[in-house]
Amino acid sequence: MRKLFAAVTAALIALATAAQAENDKPGAFDYYVLSLSWSPNWCLAEGDARNSEQCETGSGHGWILHGLWPQFHRGYPSFCQTAERPPSRGMTAKMADIMGTSGLAWHQWKKHGTCTGLSAAAYYALSREAYARVVRPAIFRKLDRKVLLPASVVEEAFLKSNPEMAADGVTITCRKDRIQEARICLSKSLDPVPCGQDVVRDCTLKKAVFAPLR
Repeated sequence: MRKLFAAVTAALIALATAAQAENDKPGAFDYYVLSLSWSPNWCLAEGDARNSEQCETGSGHGWILHGLWPQFHRGYPSFCQTAERPPSRGMTAKMADIMGTSGLAWHQWKKHGTCTGLSAAAYYALSREAYARVVRPAIFRKLDRKVLLPASVVEEAFLKSNPEMAADGVTITCRKDRIQEARICLSKSLDPVPCGQDVVRDCTLKKAVFAPLR
């Protein structure tokens, strides 16, 4: 009986491993999620404690590029095995203007970029193009003090600034009492598409913290 149990267990583990390997095959995904993080809120939550250069006074970071993530209609691949060479320090440093730090650029390549089927240079170029295509609402850059606002207002601002997008293709997330990210779903050609059900998790806070630029 024990031998039978061990054999069944081994078979199940092998099947699970094979399925995971198939899911994490570079280039095999359905669409992208462009994740934009409100830098001042990240600084309050984590960056200040890390003494991140992203949070220095005068940095002026607003909606920074958190990442461009390959996504399935359910779930997502990550940390894929790829034959592509990792990015150089110079490549990651050049992404800091829209990502805040070179460290974030490196992490995003390692976790998400490896699953795109692209080279590191092509992944960063596509990420920059996706970031440039989305109009970040100018109203938020005009705030000169911390405000409390409904998360739905942030989504409405993105939809107004990007009329080609639909509500089911944009979601706003919160972390504790703060606005965290705007996540925008895009096709492989970077056109707006509906998000999968596991991505659409809109924050429902009515009084979410939105910190001003530094």
